[in-house]
Amino acid sequence: MQAVSESMPPGSAADACRAFGVPRASWYRHERPVPVAYGPKKRRASPRRSLSETERETVLETVNSQRFADQAPAEIVTTLLDEGRYLCSERTMYRILKAHDQVRERRRFLRHPTYQRPELLATRPNEVWTWDITKLKGPVKYQYFQLYVMLDIFSRMVVGWMLADCEKDELAGQLIAETCERQGIKPDQLSIHADRGTSMTSLHVAALLANLGVTKSHSRPHVSNDNPYSESHFKTMKYRPNFPARFGSLVDARAFCRVFFDWYNYDHHHSGIAMLTPADHHRGLGDAVLIARNGVMLGAYGQNPERFVHGRPVVRATPDAAWINPPMVVRVVADPS
Repeated sequence: MQAVSESMPPGSAADACRAFGVPRASWYRHERPVPVAYGPKKRRASPRRSLSETERETVLETVNSQRFADQAPAEIVTTLLDEGRYLCSERTMYRILKAHDQVRERRRFLRHPTYQRPELLATRPNEVWTWDITKLKGPVKYQYFQLYVMLDIFSRMVVGWMLADCEKDELAGQLIAETCERQGIKPDQLSIHADRGTSMTSLHVAALLANLGVTKSHSRPHVSNDNPYSESHFKTMKYRPNFPARFGSLVDARAFCRVFFDWYNYDHHHSGIAMLTPADHHRGLGDAVLIARNGVMLGAYGQNPERFVHGRPVVRATPDAAWINPPMVVRVVADPS
């Protein structure tokens, strides 16, 4: 800008700006003198028609009174007019409320808390269990049997289950206590995760877990992904070819569950644990099973290597850990400079 000013003959601002490639508007703005600060802005005088402080306090007291606390300014003004009173206009009432930060819902509503995202890690059996309740259809419409299932997330083994004709926190507590005793759970060893059903969040279950030294964990409301192991297990059960549309009685449902859970724990090869059975993984027999499988694969490879297009076969290893919501990884992008 300085070069433009120095080389510019009088009255030829356009030619000088064009020669230096500077927009004329930029040059004029640069040459315009900086205005002197005007000092603090003067406060506007109140109009003669404005309400006095006493009148404003009267309006505020009226609006916040028990009678009008739940009503809008338009309703308040109209009600007072019907009673032969006029305090101010509806717009003035809004101005007074805004000045006192009350242009919002003035009633007390329940504010939902921010629920923490559960993060649970299991590196061995009997470290984290998850449990849930699902409904099994009974012989007639609107009749259901309640199936309680306790699952170990590391081994995927069903460590306990119960079938009843109703849902009660006492039954849930009985299942938890019996399963912990059968698995030999010690204090401060186990965490049990569940959703926020009535039985899961009951005081009876909470007191029982505290007495057993078991840490409790709950899913966030309306977030099914916080309890994926139980949801996946129920899908496995209900998608079985022999799962009936309805059960004839509670006895029939119990008979089906005995057969299913026996198959699930001891015969079902689970894709999430390197195609091991949950019982083998729970008892620590998975490595021996995988070594035997690897020997069979290597023998087949030695006889017909051309059939293995990807080279020497490798059997999947057992997973080292199981997570409920693993920690989120934050990508850090390096500064190119």
